[in-house]
Amino acid sequence: MIRVMLADDMLMLRRALVSLLELEDGIEVVGEADNGDRVLPVALETRPDVAVLDIDMPGIDGIRAAELLSRELPECRTIILTSLGRPGNLRRALEAKVSGFLLKDADPTRLAAAIHQVVAGEQVVDPQLALATLTAGGSPLSARESEVLRLAAQGLDAPEIARKVFLSAGTVRNYLTTAVTKLNARNRMDAVRIARDAGWL
Repeated sequence: MIRVMLADDMLMLRRALVSLLELEDGIEVVGEADNGDRVLPVALETRPDVAVLDIDMPGIDGIRAAELLSRELPECRTIILTSLGRPGNLRRALEAKVSGFLLKDADPTRLAAAIHQVVAGEQVVDPQLALATLTAGGSPLSARESEVLRLAAQGLDAPEIARKVFLSAGTVRNYLTTAVTKLNARNRMDAVRIARDAGWL
């Protein structure tokens, strides 16, 4: 029996997925999380073979949660199931060692098949998105610029970001200015929007 946990903040969708998966032979849903911060605690408690994660959830996003699972529970495979099918998100997910990346508008039977495939050691990626990712350019932002822009997106100001990343407020402002310039944005919130739309944050 394949043990599966689901993480999605939309209750109706999560319950629909539970019902769908429990109709499948050989799959048992053992845990659910309604935000990114709950993914690791629920996984450590229920020990799933596969975690199916949305990207856009309250708390940490699904890709960051997948990174934590890879480190803390390496035997658990992860599948990203999202409506945010952007090349930058797929790149981030692959860097986080996810085993699968599917779009929410895929045929529902595709998810059950993907769960069986990743348990068998295969990697499952939406083919159209894989092709788009191969032809798309990467992020122009450095890792540090992405980090400070991600924190700015959470509503933190430069001094708050500086405390979190152990830099001076002036250095943080410089990183934010560089990010705005590289993305040809009007201001930092526009830079956040551009980076999110491209899947770089």
